[in-house]
Amino acid sequence: MKELIAGFDQELIMIWGLKVVYAVGIFIVGLFVARIISGFIGRLLGRKVSDEALLNFVRTVVYSVLVVVVVIAALDQLGVDTTSLVAVVGAAGLAVGLALKDSMQNVASGIMLIMMRPFKAGDYVEAGGTAGTVQRIGLFTSMFTTPDNREVTIPNGAITGGSIINFSARDSRRIDLVFGVHYDDDLDKVRQLIVDVLNREARVLKDPEPVIAVAELADNSVNFYVRPWVSTSEYWPTRFALIEAMKKTFDSNGITIPYPQRDVHHFQEPAVGMD
Repeated sequence: MKELIAGFDQELIMIWGLKVVYAVGIFIVGLFVARIISGFIGRLLGRKVSDEALLNFVRTVVYSVLVVVVVIAALDQLGVDTTSLVAVVGAAGLAVGLALKDSMQNVASGIMLIMMRPFKAGDYVEAGGTAGTVQRIGLFTSMFTTPDNREVTIPNGAITGGSIINFSARDSRRIDLVFGVHYDDDLDKVRQLIVDVLNREARVLKDPEPVIAVAELADNSVNFYVRPWVSTSEYWPTRFALIEAMKKTFDSNGITIPYPQRDVHHFQEPAVGMD
């Protein structure tokens, strides 16, 4: 009997010993694999973003999730019922997610901005109700600098939740101008003067060719639509220069830019005699 019990104990020890060895092996290998995967994801994101804080955060989150999976797998190998543990971990994750809903939304939006790349640092964009130059895409927020040199910090969720207009995405932009002239002015002469102004401005691109068209017979003027193309970086200086040059050219050539006018007709009723 003693030999039978001793043999049973040895067999039990061997079985449990193998389970412990397997569990330890799963744990060690799992940690190694988790480190490799988190590092790979960090390097993959590192090609598109230089924000070290965001990279560390993503690596830490990925590594932590994988470690939890490894621990559950190791305990399962030991014969531990992990169903309740998985439920507890899921409930805890749900509670944390609800508590940090807004923050996690901003984090997820930040990752989307990095992966989809609707803009990058240095671009001039309009997003989240603000227009400015992108300075930084952070973990929770992005920072813009407005043309009057104000720093605006915008939650990433507000950016991805609306339209994003990237004015720097293309190498060239079209300037849309409207010039109104008097109905009595010679339209052919006006057109030629506009062409001359555009030709003198070296920053106006030849291709695509500028559009010059009589687009509207308005209440007080004949409106020319003038749409030249320029390099994106030269948009505002060229726009300002063209408006000034066009005004001076019109003035020197007798072309009138009319003021808003109203015709007032005065009628005087004849006096009515009294009975």
